[in-house]
Amino acid sequence: MEQALTFQDGAGHKVSAVLATPAQPTDRIVVLLHGFLSNKNSTTNKTLTRAFLAQGLATLRFDFFGQGESDGPFERITITTALDQATSAIALASAKGYRRIGLIGSSFGGLIALMAAGEAAGKGRLASLALKCPVPDFEEMLRLEFGPEGIVAWKGTGTIPNITGGNERVPLHYAFYEECARYRGYDAAQSITVPTLIVQGDQDEYVPLHQSRRLLDALRPPKRLDILHGADHGFSKAEDFRSMAGKLIEWTVTHLSAQST
Repeated sequence: MEQALTFQDGAGHKVSAVLATPAQPTDRIVVLLHGFLSNKNSTTNKTLTRAFLAQGLATLRFDFFGQGESDGPFERITITTALDQATSAIALASAKGYRRIGLIGSSFGGLIALMAAGEAAGKGRLASLALKCPVPDFEEMLRLEFGPEGIVAWKGTGTIPNITGGNERVPLHYAFYEECARYRGYDAAQSITVPTLIVQGDQDEYVPLHQSRRLLDALRPPKRLDILHGADHGFSKAEDFRSMAGKLIEWTVTHLSAQST
């Protein structure tokens, strides 16, 4: 069963979410964080939700600020706001009685998941973390993607190219790029205490593979990096998508099913 709901972040923004629950009651849930210029109903989130429900786990997915049905506009999104919304979602899951919580983040959502897991360390809320092509250094990714001229254009126009493939430029305050320098997933990783999986393709056209390798080094065990040969950022080949999703599902189910210590 899926229930549409709304919660508020620390600044009072309304966040649109969907709580999906299996037929039998459970105290285990997976919070899903979507990528940049995406939404809670992404193909990845919907696929993972179906799989987790079949395994008897609930899911909570939501739209980040300015995306999907949440308050916006997108041009004023900040990492600080996104992180606040992720931690609010985790707190909501805990308040609803879920005792073991898994966290999965895709791309930009992977960075936010890292930061949220770092903040949650020692609080007993999280039991598992799984990351799909995360971006621990978002500033570097943007700099490499847009190039020096593109960064200058961003500063001058307050817009960026639509990295999802559209022709129209997307309004986004340049302050977002400046803020990225203050958030490093590598630093957050050193505080994370739950088992963590990273899945990335070696043909990822946005996130440099060295970011995932450096991230793995920063994490505490148990940890694992699975590199899918030939896979791009979106895992656009059906077999790559199935493999990626299967790895995220297996890791999360295994660690949410484990008895807490």
